[in-house]
Amino acid sequence: MTCDRQRLFEDWRCAWAAAACLSNPATWDCARLLCWVLMPDHWHGLLLLDGAGPLSTVMQNAKGRVARAVNLARGRGGSVWMPGFHGHALRHERDILPSARYIVANPLRAGLVDRLGGYPYWDAVWVDAAKKRSQGVDSMAVPSVG
Repeated sequence: MTCDRQRLFEDWRCAWAAAACLSNPATWDCARLLCWVLMPDHWHGLLLLDGAGPLSTVMQNAKGRVARAVNLARGRGGSVWMPGFHGHALRHERDILPSARYIVANPLRAGLVDRLGGYPYWDAVWVDAAKKRSQGVDSMAVPSVG
């Protein structure tokens, strides 16, 4: 959640900076971001932890990196995020894809767009894998998360 629930990501510069940072694997120490969506005043993501660090540390580092990128884009300092985060652990691997679909469909449920393709601030590892397969590029297919 953004600080004071400011709708920072309605400004395309802030949204683009945050999206670029979220998409960068270097943002995610000890984790892999499987999917994410950026909403006007918050974001949702599905992380796969590698076991080398706690979720709280991963999130603190990622939120700091995104905040720096957003502040640079808006040309000022200040808080971007509220303290903390809400986490939910998935119990079974079979829950990963339904959870990912639910996450990236948030703009639809919020009435921001009529179709997901019309919303620019989201991504999922499966999208890139599907694109590569459709283009005949030899890839590892759908990434293994188990």
